[in-house]
Amino acid sequence: MNRIIKFIVLDILRNKIVLIYTLLLAVLSWAVFSLEDNSTKGLLTLLNVILLTVPLVSIIFSTIYLYNSSEFIELLLSQPIQRSRIWWSLFFGLSISLIFSFIIGAGIPILLYAPGDVGLMMLMVGISITAVFVSLAFLGSVLTRDKAKGIGMAILLWLFFALMFDGLVLFLLFQLADYPIEKMMVGITALNPIDLGRILILLHLDVSAMMGYTGAIFKDFFGTFLGIIIAFIVLFLWIALPFWVSLRKFKRKDL
Repeated sequence: MNRIIKFIVLDILRNKIVLIYTLLLAVLSWAVFSLEDNSTKGLLTLLNVILLTVPLVSIIFSTIYLYNSSEFIELLLSQPIQRSRIWWSLFFGLSISLIFSFIIGAGIPILLYAPGDVGLMMLMVGISITAVFVSLAFLGSVLTRDKAKGIGMAILLWLFFALMFDGLVLFLLFQLADYPIEKMMVGITALNPIDLGRILILLHLDVSAMMGYTGAIFKDFFGTFLGIIIAFIVLFLWIALPFWVSLRKFKRKDL
């Protein structure tokens, strides 16, 4: 299993798309911190870049890699190796490679310009979001054999979590404006890993006052140590559940 993971990691890190992704993150991160006069403004600007770019690259690259590696997977299946080990190896290989690229591209400048709790939180959120969307890519790729459908599903998932989900929440807020649904928003936030990561970082940047009464509720819950632990447990579930479903499907799939 370790040999397979090592092979996958080395193969991905030599991929031109991953190299460009790392370089893009590095250029954007260094540029943002160099142009802003304080680290807080730089982190706010970089936050939007990370929460859009990292999920998009993670889910689309992982989906394409899995489809392009179908012959390699079939070769591994012809060997006396358990299917679960192959699937775990692919997941760890992709996750480690993309997380390493994120740390090199964005993590180093974040830790240099914002070495405190906020920078560490942004780094942890970026790592978690990467693993979440790699996991979603595994689920999407195992549900359909068609590469075009798989990539389309990956793009739709990214669009939903990055853009459409917020629109649906705003619609819900307007429709139920006369009702006290602010506390319910804490539970709704758990349905979107991107929003969950955004709130964790914004609360550590002390800009929750700009979010009104709802922001105060978020701060009361996610601003505590218990709330942070619960938030990362939810992010872990976003990683574990899609991958677990994909693993069950892969074990039974006729290749």
